Amino acid sequence: MDIKTVGIVGAGQMGNGIAHVFALAGYHVLLNDISQEALDRGLAVMRKNLERQVSREKISAEDRDAALARISTTLKLTDLGNSDLIVEAASERETIKTAIFEDLQPHLKPNTILTSNTSSISITRLASRTDRPERFMGLHFMNPVPMMKLVELIRGIATDDDTYQSLLKVVASLGKTAAIAEDFPAFIVNRVLLPMINEAIYTLYEGVGNVQSIDTALKLGAGHPMGPLELADFIGLDTCLAIMHVLHEGLADTKYRPCPLLVKYVDAGWLGRKSGRGFYDYRGETPVPTR
Repeated sequence: MDIKTVGIVGAGQMGNGIAHVFALAGYHVLLNDISQEALDRGLAVMRKNLERQVSREKISAEDRDAALARISTTLKLTDLGNSDLIVEAASERETIKTAIFEDLQPHLKPNTILTSNTSSISITRLASRTDRPERFMGLHFMNPVPMMKLVELIRGIATDDDTYQSLLKVVASLGKTAAIAEDFPAFIVNRVLLPMINEAIYTLYEGVGNVQSIDTALKLGAGHPMGPLELADFIGLDTCLAIMHVLHEGLADTKYRPCPLLVKYVDAGWLGRKSGRGFYDYRGETPVPTR
């Protein structure tokens, strides 16, 4: 299938990054969210990120302007129905994602491919709630989308080969590399990454080290570009907790039990960078550890 138009559900951290890379690669993008404020904020982030790429001579000013010209926005989810490809990038809650696909279904073209940017939820289960499980895949971008080169491609049990081959070509056209993952909880990256982050939180919870010592140890001792607690704040502690719940419930193994301290931070609304506080306090000029 020749994919030219892409509908994206959600203009947040992931959605605006996905819109950015598709528009820069020459696709016409229609971006949807539930409020004009969210759409305006997403467009502002895209402009800022594209401008940064121009200043670093990664792209030209003409590339930036052409990419922005290819992006349109809408508050009506059903407007996305005429897209060749739809990427759902809403909150990491299955009920929300299922409702989006159910609302879209009557308005889709017969050959539209549906995808979800979910980081952990079953693709087979999401696909089963649509009229086209054979044309449904997981298309999991890494954060921040414009910088990260990997996309996890996840086939559901019913995904056909035409859909798989089409999305392989799409990923390559974005200048990214596909990692093919089986449809098991959290796929590859988060199956490995989130238990490490959860263990770092246990290390903090049990008093083995404080926030700064844990992050410093992993950066300097393991060569990680970001410490695990700093990374958790960047991802969002609510997202980390949601993925740990998926792993714990889906694999029924106590090694995936979310750390009680992670639960406490989420209950407090300390979700990381996006809320101003997490394992670091971001409300001042420089981040300060909260423990």
